[in-house]
Amino acid sequence: MKKVLITGSLGQIGSELTERLRKDLGVENVISTDIRTIEGSPVVEGGQFEELDVTDHDAFLAMAKKYDVDTIVHLAALLSATAEKRPAFAWGLNMGGLMNALEVAREIGPNTTFFAPSSIAAYGPDAQPDKTPQDTVMHPTTMYGVTKVAGELLENYYHTKYGVDSRSVRFPGLISYKVEPGGGTTDYAVDIYYEALKNKSYTSFIDKGTYMDMMYMDDAIDGIVDLLNADGDKLIHRNSFNITAMSFEPEEIAASIKKFIPDFEMKYDVDPVRQGIANSWPNSIDDSDARKEWGFKPNYDLDKMTEKMLKELSKKFKAEGIETKVSF
Repeated sequence: MKKVLITGSLGQIGSELTERLRKDLGVENVISTDIRTIEGSPVVEGGQFEELDVTDHDAFLAMAKKYDVDTIVHLAALLSATAEKRPAFAWGLNMGGLMNALEVAREIGPNTTFFAPSSIAAYGPDAQPDKTPQDTVMHPTTMYGVTKVAGELLENYYHTKYGVDSRSVRFPGLISYKVEPGGGTTDYAVDIYYEALKNKSYTSFIDKGTYMDMMYMDDAIDGIVDLLNADGDKLIHRNSFNITAMSFEPEEIAASIKKFIPDFEMKYDVDPVRQGIANSWPNSIDDSDARKEWGFKPNYDLDKMTEKMLKELSKKFKAEGIETKVSF
């Protein structure tokens, strides 16, 4: 991995991965792209940035050739809850964009390294709910999940058929303070920290007792980088590895926040659409293959993540002039 093109770089994962790879590889070796520009964004202002519609194959290929990249990280996609509202559009973007990205990887040269994330949404309600194994039935009941299963198969096809060095992980819910969430079912676990500082209360759209796997963003970024740098000869699964750091339900994250904000209050107003999506996902997944094959190991548990989120969000709000009810 010497020169990387990132799609969807203004999203939750892309913004932080761009920052990390610029540090690792040098600003000139990371080309960040998105369908839009956000003025003042560190991604846009801090290095090479281009607007790119991933559904435009010719523009995609021209950009990869222009910068002579050897690695493509494809993050552009519509997330779970948003995809359920626009399933046809989600299929067109998630699968059309992925097909273009893989075609570009094939066209720019043999052994191009390729990464596109999958998700625990790839599982369905008939999968083993606890410690869901790496290899098992995958019958998702959401459009987002359908595109992720299809994407895993497509990435494997391009690896075996054309030699594209495709690699992927099934992400759990990702939690970060740097970029606000963008339409995922697990986003309650990000929103809750914002509201804890602003209002000392949060109304959850996910019901109590609903367990889902989660991960702090720093561990997710480390996982991507470590997998991209892993010895390909030692990878058995490739597309895609289960990875996780913790599994909790809303009351547990509320209890963790109360350790730092004792008068924090949790309420519930369940959204049936997102609750239905959550109910179709595993309670926890088994990531032992990722740990064995390329040494995945998360650093954050729930309380460590809560402390970091509250501290960093408090700094962020203060810098932006946002008043909060809690000084942290």
